[in-house]
Amino acid sequence: MDIETFRDYCLSKEFVNEELPFGPDFLVYKVNKKIFALCNINTFEGINLKCNPEYAIELREEYPDGVLPGYHMNKKHWNTVMTFMPDRLIFELIDHSYALVAKRKK
Repeated sequence: MDIETFRDYCLSKEFVNEELPFGPDFLVYKVNKKIFALCNINTFEGINLKCNPEYAIELREEYPDGVLPGYHMNKKHWNTVMTFMPDRLIFELIDHSYALVAKRKK
């Protein structure tokens, strides 16, 4: 996946804001003022996505080189999904992350 595809997909979701709260190198997507996706703009090697804890473990076991515990995030609730993974899987995991965050109250 390339960064333009990632960006367009995140922005296609309802009520999403794109921000740079951690400086110019980290692109952050929020819904309900909560982060559901973030990545390094310069390297774009991995995308941090929120995940159900049980599902996070399953994904890490199934894709040990492509789905890792969230880099600089709560490892129980976040995964880093490498951008070399199939787009179909990345889209599915973006949807999962968005759904987890969007259903929470502000």
